[in-house]
Amino acid sequence: MTDTARYRCTACGNLTRFDVTTTRRTRAYHHYTVGGDLEIEDVSVLDETVEDVSCRWCSSPRAVERLG
Repeated sequence: MTDTARYRCTACGNLTRFDVTTTRRTRAYHHYTVGGDLEIEDVSVLDETVEDVSCRWCSSPRAVERLG
C-alpha cells in the first residue's frame, strides 16, 4: 500500500527530489532474542496517508503536483 506516485514541481521543473511526509499504520512481527535484542519482521502497511509534499530543490510546497 506504499505510495508510489510520481511528483513534479511546476516552479522549478524538478521530477526527482521531494520531501514527502506520510502517516502510516502498520502491523509487524516483533521477535526478541533471548538476549533481549529486537528484530522486526513481516511489516505490513495497513493504511498510509500522504500529509505533505514539498520540492527538495526550491522548497515549494504549493507548486508540487502529483503525476500518477
